[in-house]
Parts: sequence; structure tokens; C-alpha cells
Amino acid sequence: MPKRTQLQRMVGRDPDEGERAGSGLEVFYDLIFVVLFSVAGVQLADYLAEGEVFVAVIGYLLVAFAAIWAWINFAWFASAFDTDDPWFRLAVLVQMIGVSVMAVGVPPVFSSIDADAHVDVKVIVFGYMVMRLGLVPQWLRAARESARCRQTCLTYAVACVVAQIGWTIVALAPMGLRMTLVAIVICIVIEFLGPYIAETRLTATPWNPFHITERYSTLIVITLGEGVVGTVAVLQAQIGRTGWTLQTVVLGATALGVTFAMWWLYTAMPNGQALADRRDRCFPWGYGMVPIFMACAAVGAGMDLIAKWIEGETHDSSLMVMAAVAIPLAVFTIGVIVAHYYLVGPSGMELILIVTALIPIVVGLVLVAVGVPLLVTVVVGALAPVLPVLIIEFSERFEPATL
Repeated sequence: MPKRTQLQRMVGRDPDEGERAGSGLEVFYDLIFVVLFSVAGVQLADYLAEGEVFVAVIGYLLVAFAAIWAWINFAWFASAFDTDDPWFRLAVLVQMIGVSVMAVGVPPVFSSIDADAHVDVKVIVFGYMVMRLGLVPQWLRAARESARCRQTCLTYAVACVVAQIGWTIVALAPMGLRMTLVAIVICIVIEFLGPYIAETRLTATPWNPFHITERYSTLIVITLGEGVVGTVAVLQAQIGRTGWTLQTVVLGATALGVTFAMWWLYTAMPNGQALADRRDRCFPWGYGMVPIFMACAAVGAGMDLIAKWIEGETHDSSLMVMAAVAIPLAVFTIGVIVAHYYLVGPSGMELILIVTALIPIVVGLVLVAVGVPLLVTVVVGALAPVLPVLIIEFSERFEPATL
């Protein structure tokens, strides 16, 4: 019989374990977020298709931030204190239940903003509460068993509780849309303050740079995959009604191609060793990736919107539809480049890569504005991550050894 996992002391992992990968439990945990990102992406595409840009953007930013923040909190904790014992696994199960609850609460966020009412985040906040019922005891356990990181772990635990109180007030207080958004921003600031104080003013947790960068790469794959699934679902419905057309073939190939290029761009600039060498830059890099993750998932929603445009399910202008893909694609490609060179330091190559990534996006927007067919401009814009990849792979100035 296999040996039963024993309860271990949560004293902190060795941050120099080498190129440590994510555990099976972490991968299982990641899969729950596929549902959350899928629901958020569908809502984003649907409201954009109805011309409700403000509702779509604000609603998506709120729910995407909630999802990514929940994921990041666990990723950094597990990197530092994963024991993979029964108590740890059960606590992760509680967090997974919380994520599932959050996914159920995504549509009410969008509909309440659409109604110009108090933002309905009650279900999402309840999901957060369930998650923290799993996470806060983990921080307290680490505080009890790790003398070196006791103050740091207690700071994390207190910050989680304070932020949760703030979110509960936001969910229940009778405020209008504007005041609700202001209160949400205040809660987000509190969310950032906890990790900032814990990691920069106290003893840093023993996180592993290779594990963290591998985990971030996994989340990139998840958000990219959600976009492909959404686009394929819409195209499948269209093919079922009208059969194969040139438009469906081009859009399907473009969606898969740009997704693959985005993944290639991210993996072509690995950050593990750079983060190990510059651990002092972990906070800006780690949390600076939040908008990149948001944009990554939004690209898939943009492709979904294009499919709806082909089907005639939206009256948005072709420029609006193109912008729905171009803007998140620009944020992703430029963000990935900037994040990498923030760690390794400037070399001049980053400017070349940024300009190269921007050219197809700008050209695509200009072309659609002057009347070029939408799918042609989408194919042009999709070259944004492709061209930097070509430069990286074939340029002698780009030295992988420095990564």
C-alpha cells in the first residue's frame, strides 16, 4: 500500500530547491479557474456585442482582478509553505470551493453595473470569504510553526481579514454605482498593502523563483486556453448553422495562431533565473503581471466578439470589434516584454520588441478605420506577438543565457 501522507511542520520550503515545478494539487487547483475565466470572458464578449462598453470593461476588470488575486495569493503561499499533507490539501479544497462560488457570482456583477445600481458582488465576496476560510488558517499555521516568518505570516493573515471586512461592507452597504466603485478601489489598495508590508518591511517568505515563474506560466496557459475554447464554441455553432466558410476557417486559424504566438512570446523570455538574481524586484514583477493576465484572457473574449460579428449577433462597428482584440493584445505583448526586462535590465532590445509588437496593431486599426475587411485587419493585428518571437529566435543580440 502507498505510504500515507503525514502531517508536517509548516516551517517554510527551501527557496533554493532548484527548478521546482508545480504540484499535482496546484494544477488541479488551477483547473477550477478555467470555469471562472470562461464565465468572465463570455460576459465580456456578450456585453461588448450589445454595445455596453462601460459595463463590459468595468465588470470584466472587477471579476478578472478577483480571480487573479485569489490565484496569486495561493501561488505565493504554496511556493513558500506547501507541505502537501492532509491539512494542507483540505485547506486547498476549501479554497477551490470558494473559487467555484465566485464563478457563480460573475453574471450579477455585470447585470448590476448595467442597471446603474449598487455593484452586486455579494456572491463573489462570499466566495472570497470561503477561500479565506481555507487560506487564513494556513497563514496562522505557518505563523505558529515558522519562527523565522512569524510576523510576516501574521501580517498576511491580518491583511486578509481586514480586506475581507472591507469587501463585506462593499457587498452589503447601500451605495450607488460611483461610491461602490470607489469603495472597491479602496479594498484593492488594502489587498496590495498586506503583501507589500509583509514582503518588503518584514522577513520575506521563502518562495522559490523557479516555482513562481512556472506557476505564472501555467496561469498564462489557462487564460489562453479559455479564449480558444470560447472561440471554438462560437465557431462550432456557426458551422452547425451555415457550414464551413472562408471566414470561419480564417478566424479559427487566426485565433489558434495568435494564442500559440502569445504563449511562445511568454516562454521565449523565461524569468526564473532573473527573479532568483533580483529577488528584491519580486513585488512589482509579481503583481505587475495582474494586468497581463487580464489582457491574456480578454484576447479570447475579443475573438469571441469577432465570431459574433461574423454571425451578425452584434451591431458594433468593425473598428470597435477590432479594438476589442487589439487593446488587450497590445497590453499583453508589451506587458510581457516590459516585465521581463524589468527583471533582467534594459539592453535596447526591449525597445525593438515593443515597437515591433505595436506596428501590426496600429496598422490593423488604421486599416479597419479606412474600410479594409475586418478579418484582414485581424490577421494583421495578430502578428503583434509573432514578430517579437521571430526577432527573439533569430536575433544574435538576444542572449538566452542572460534570461
